[in-house]
Amino acid sequence: MDLTNHFGLSTPQASLDIAKYTELAPKNLAYDRSSKTYTATPNFRPLYQRSSAQRYLAELLATKMGIVEPTASFIGSAPETDWAPSPWRTINEQTVEAVVKAIQERMAILVSYQSMTSLDESVRLLSPHSLGNDGFRWHVRAFCHKRQRFSDFVLARILRIDGFEPSHVDARQDSHWQTVLTLVLAPHPDLPPAKKRVLELDYGMENGQVQLPCRQAFLYYTLRRLGLHTKEASDPLAQQITLKNRDEIQPYIDALSAQG
Repeated sequence: MDLTNHFGLSTPQASLDIAKYTELAPKNLAYDRSSKTYTATPNFRPLYQRSSAQRYLAELLATKMGIVEPTASFIGSAPETDWAPSPWRTINEQTVEAVVKAIQERMAILVSYQSMTSLDESVRLLSPHSLGNDGFRWHVRAFCHKRQRFSDFVLARILRIDGFEPSHVDARQDSHWQTVLTLVLAPHPDLPPAKKRVLELDYGMENGQVQLPCRQAFLYYTLRRLGLHTKEASDPLAQQITLKNRDEIQPYIDALSAQG
């Protein structure tokens, strides 16, 4: 029985759990006497709203990528799955552990960091408050005491952590992190109707547009992934979606550029 194998339950306990579940959701399961298994009925409705297509696909991908062990997944018979690969970012486990500890305990960490501007490592005192992912790599959002500003630091570029000390930095002072913008995406106005319709379906648009909440700290990463970080191309086939409220968002883009 899958329940006994997955959760390490005894057969009597598994039977009690199934009985309780059928009591809570009487129309969800039917017993198939020939295979001696419970199967979902045509009237199945998730008892817990966390069940979703997005969660299923995310778990399917995580299992395929080796992030989640198949034995730890709730997916039974999985369909054949693959993904477009990209190089893995090397992240030290002790680094992640130390950064998370510093966030939780409001500590500053003394790190040796490899920047893009120099071959020599740089010693920084950082007060981290959050983790972030730009779609390709993990960052820690932190106040840099050397530069006296909040910035993103790529976890893979932290070479060493040499110590902790108390921090009095307030994450609420990180205005770029606290500011949430609304990006309005729409198909390029010069696209033919059929292509516009496809984009509306792809992006879940309603009335020809979709709103995308985005922290100011993630603005450049988000626009870059969408191909909107530079001036939009006049050719609709080169850039099929547009930032409909670019005039409203442009001052925030300029603020990020000014910070360097």
